Amino acid sequence: MTTLTTAPLAPLLDRLFDDAAASRSEMGALFADLSDDEQTELMRSRSGYRDLYGRLKNVPLPVSRTTGTLLYMLARSFGTRTIVEFGTSFGISTLHLAAALKDNGGGRLITTEFEPSKAARARDHLTAGGLTDLVEIREGDALQTLSIDLPERIDLVLLDGAKGLYPDILSLLESRLKPGAIVVADNADHSPDYLARVRSPASGYLSVPFCDDVELSMRIN
Repeated sequence: MTTLTTAPLAPLLDRLFDDAAASRSEMGALFADLSDDEQTELMRSRSGYRDLYGRLKNVPLPVSRTTGTLLYMLARSFGTRTIVEFGTSFGISTLHLAAALKDNGGGRLITTEFEPSKAARARDHLTAGGLTDLVEIREGDALQTLSIDLPERIDLVLLDGAKGLYPDILSLLESRLKPGAIVVADNADHSPDYLARVRSPASGYLSVPFCDDVELSMRIN
């Protein structure tokens, strides 16, 4: 048995995934004023993310169930102790990662959220899941909140915020990544600059595409 598959976390995650699925119909209405090309540009923008996440402040933006389980498995199998997450939303991915830390015997998860209302919901969900002692939520722009007070060594990173900022966030964290550290980038197809970087033979990473538009990378030096 694991924290992930038992109460109180397992039924909480079931509810949160169901709620997220029910809210998908809202997404189309929120972007009805934009063409497909404009939506793609906004998703990839390094400056328009404030508009994007302002539109989405009441909508959960979770990883898939498969990706959530993958995050838990990766963190458990590598004995992870320090995790940094870019993009908390309602905390579904955060719950998976924190559950792995708990089952590893403890650790520290720093996660970031631009929208205060989402951070508040994530805190409520972490409380309900019994995982608040493992997680620090930093509110505000991650370009600022992740520029200070980072662990000396980072074992695992999840990128799941503004896609256009993936290269910038990686640059903030890169010097702290231990050899063998894992970087998981959700919806990475919306960040071609990030993909070009981690897939370059000279980048210091081994990187492969994985399920649900996930890019799975390992720091090798």
